[in-house]
Amino acid sequence: MNQHATFTRMDEGVQADWDLIGAEFQHFVKALPDRVIAHLKLLGGDYGGFPIDRLSHCLQTATLAYRAGRDEEYVVCALLHDIGDTLGSYNHPEVAAAILKPFVSEANHWMIQSHGVFQGYNFFHYIGMDRNMRDMFADHPHYEYTREFVDLYDNPAFDPNGEILPIEFFEPMLRNVFTKPKHTLYKAALEHVMKQI
Repeated sequence: MNQHATFTRMDEGVQADWDLIGAEFQHFVKALPDRVIAHLKLLGGDYGGFPIDRLSHCLQTATLAYRAGRDEEYVVCALLHDIGDTLGSYNHPEVAAAILKPFVSEANHWMIQSHGVFQGYNFFHYIGMDRNMRDMFADHPHYEYTREFVDLYDNPAFDPNGEILPIEFFEPMLRNVFTKPKHTLYKAALEHVMKQI
């Protein structure tokens, strides 16, 4: 990019500035899947004491979901459910959910956002926490959906001998999901920019 907006404060911008920024934004969002994959790869080699590294855990979770016949969006959610571990050490589910939110259903978003509390049923009592913390969501419409995700895919995905499909296998699915934002403040702006191109 050789051109830049002319303003030094956003409230000084003019239409030409925002046309330029909008065009550049299209290039930027097209590279989002690449940035997500690169960030996911940061989990490789990070065991944190677990039987397999964090990347392998994400891949194994996605593999289990894929082998069970889950749809593409669900498999991508399984793949990225712990991507927040690197920057959100104290709130990794919320970080992953924030990344996925524009692209997934409300049920899948809630599942990823809440999976940490549900996984806690399996270990919270060992670290001085209430393993039944998930019960606070007992009446939530996605309680069983999230419990099932943890029980069937997240919980058993620490097996060094289990199947782990490579990240390249899931890459086309991720790219497909991340090219179709469903829920974003900028949806109208995206449509406007696409008409300009």
